[in-house]
Amino acid sequence: MAQTLKLAIDGMHCGSCVNRVTLALKKVDGVDVKQVAVGSAEVEYDETKAEPAEIVESVNKIGFSARQS
Repeated sequence: MAQTLKLAIDGMHCGSCVNRVTLALKKVDGVDVKQVAVGSAEVEYDETKAEPAEIVESVNKIGFSARQS
């Protein structure tokens, strides 16, 4: 069953940031990106394939500061 995860993301300033975060989230197996905006994101994920910490880390790895909101 899909779970919803909302993220607060610091360090995003523009559409390019939104695109970078979107691409990073899409690379995580089992994640379906619902919305990414400056400062936030919402995804659905398959809990058998991905964990919230892994999803958060995918954003942190590209230079932003993400946390569950």
